[in-house]
Amino acid sequence: MAARNVRWVIPLADVTTAVESSVGGKAARLAHLIRAGFRVPPGFCIPVAGYDRFVKAADLATVVRLALGRKPLEAMRWEELWDTALRIRSAFLAAPIPTPLAAAIIKAVEALGAGVSLAVRSSAPGEDSTAGAFAGIHESVVGLIGGPAVLEAVKVVWASLWSDAALLYRRELGLDPSRSRMAVLVQAMVHENRSGVAFGRDPRRLESGHAIVEAVAGPCGDLVDGRVDPDRWILDRSSGAVVEWRQGVRASGITEEPLLATPDLAALHRALGEVEALFGWPPDVEWTGRPPRLTLLQSRPITTASPAEAGDKRAWYLTLRPGPRRLRDLKKRVAEELIPALEADGERFTAEDLPRLGDAALATAIETRLAALERWRQVYEEAFIPFAHGVRRLGQYYNDAVRPCDPYEFVGLLRGQRMLASQRNQALADLAALVRGHPELRGALAGADEPEARLQAAQAVSGGALFVRAFEDCVTRFMDISFQGERLGDRSDAALATVLELAAADAPRAPTGPDAASPDEAATLERRLLQAVADADREEARETIEIGRLSWRLRDDDNILLGRIESQLLRAVRLGADRLRAAGRLAGDAVGEGTAREIVEALRDPGRRVVVLAPPAAATISSPMAAGEAPRQLVGQPAAPGLATGRVRRVRGAADLARFRAREVLVCDAIQPTMTHLVPLAAAVVERRGGMLIHGAIIARELGIPCVNGIADAAEILADGDLVTVDGHLGIVTVGEPEFDLERHAAGVSAGGIP
Repeated sequence: MAARNVRWVIPLADVTTAVESSVGGKAARLAHLIRAGFRVPPGFCIPVAGYDRFVKAADLATVVRLALGRKPLEAMRWEELWDTALRIRSAFLAAPIPTPLAAAIIKAVEALGAGVSLAVRSSAPGEDSTAGAFAGIHESVVGLIGGPAVLEAVKVVWASLWSDAALLYRRELGLDPSRSRMAVLVQAMVHENRSGVAFGRDPRRLESGHAIVEAVAGPCGDLVDGRVDPDRWILDRSSGAVVEWRQGVRASGITEEPLLATPDLAALHRALGEVEALFGWPPDVEWTGRPPRLTLLQSRPITTASPAEAGDKRAWYLTLRPGPRRLRDLKKRVAEELIPALEADGERFTAEDLPRLGDAALATAIETRLAALERWRQVYEEAFIPFAHGVRRLGQYYNDAVRPCDPYEFVGLLRGQRMLASQRNQALADLAALVRGHPELRGALAGADEPEARLQAAQAVSGGALFVRAFEDCVTRFMDISFQGERLGDRSDAALATVLELAAADAPRAPTGPDAASPDEAATLERRLLQAVADADREEARETIEIGRLSWRLRDDDNILLGRIESQLLRAVRLGADRLRAAGRLAGDAVGEGTAREIVEALRDPGRRVVVLAPPAAATISSPMAAGEAPRQLVGQPAAPGLATGRVRRVRGAADLARFRAREVLVCDAIQPTMTHLVPLAAAVVERRGGMLIHGAIIARELGIPCVNGIADAAEILADGDLVTVDGHLGIVTVGEPEFDLERHAAGVSAGGIP
């Protein structure tokens, strides 16, 4: 069809069965309701042809293809999907809507009336169908007035087709994202004093013969977003009689009259039956107003996870986009309650004089630590991880308002956060500075194999005692953490090796992470954001910045503090193992968290047989490459710009921390807060985990070190000593001599063998 014949806008009342597939299920069902005589807010649809026109005009298909083409969707971690989604969203919001399409949208907005408050919602083909209920996956923007605001909101809704939540959900359903398209629904907002949802069957027990009605005072969005606790009625599905009523939480805290009267419930029950007869399935309806102004806002099939669908993760995907209220609540709970309690537990366990305890008391101490660790890991999943999304909301909020060329410009707002890991890194840098300016001390520290002997030799030189005290204080304060099942406090060789490598560096980088950068940049970006938002939104912008910064700092600190609990458990378990071994009641060296309960039982039962700990399974590092096959290039995500060549050092355990040398390429599963002190020494960083907001990417960008992440099996494909070139601009790791060296060598050979 020629572009001039395309209907860029279709009034909702004009949607017929002939165009339903182009306007999506949500809009098509509302049109059905209008034709059936239901009261529905007026509005119009932008069919998928509008999306196609926009995407083609800005060549956004290429953007999407490049963003998703580096790795199969099923192989991407959600951090990588978030990065991908952010890049796509930024490209969508930066692109102009073609003039004919924009003019048609503005004209349709004007036809709804001047000053009318509007809602812009998704209506993707297949959305809210019996096959896949995308409720909450795609974005909606409400409270808009005027054509320009609607145009911007339409782009937000189009971009939400490629959000991390939408990509994850499509992966869950086995849908091909490349075939996705988006229609948009624009409607006038209806303001009534009662709103809610209603279900033709109880979604929790479809066979119960009940219908459900929920109501709140005010807009329906307050209920859908969880901001208000609703009144809830259970109705007999056949007669509409009230089976049960539960009052929602009222501000006054006292029992009041129900929000809906009997005629209101009867009208909703009747509407549920008529909608079910119209569509042939029990509906999930959003509504507002009371008879005779009862208005239906949406209608979709009821969805509920059957036993066969118990693994459905859609509810979790929705947590990837926590709203301001939830983040605000988490901020108070995490910062004011949980982090101080976690820190207090670690300090309490550290201060306990375990060697003075009897065997039974030591067994109790182990159990206490094990229970605390299990509890804190659950808190980590339920509170710490969701709060970490505050920094992602900051990124999206900043990009939506400022529209920067670099979608990761917002990272500069995170600078100035004093993290526990950066305090440790600074302490190591200070120690290195002492050694760098003291050749005699440096020689003493390098002259023996065991760290104890090195420190003893250092005591004998001028100023050495000061260094030793500072070093021991650093280990005590910062190394009482667990790394890959080992206590770093027991591996002072690793810390000492890092200090010596930092001291030997010609121009050492400041190893302090994001808080090392100039605070001026953070202040500049903050001013830029505040200037980009309306006056009425500046308080929201300030709160978004505050929560983003705090979530970034605490997502680092909580790992360190949790590692301290793990370390203290290992301390107690190993003390118990040592006692049992000394008494001839323990055989085997596999002492760790997994053996804690066995050791507890043995400590409490002196007459128990000898405990034999099975040796740990031998760690097998097998390359996914076929025997004799060597890759030339590995493709990942460009996480920090730059180009560097060096020898690979894989870091998979505490011993590897001690072996790491300056200018090596750090290859690992992921840079953890427990190992960020190595990054300033590295020529480049290569990680299996992907994402622009993981520790390795952030710190590498701060220090100007190339970083490529999201390379599956990186530590298995690459071996210690391999020569690699890391291109952080393109996200490519080249194995072997760099291309320019090969070309120079080839040119030299052809010219007579002169290198």
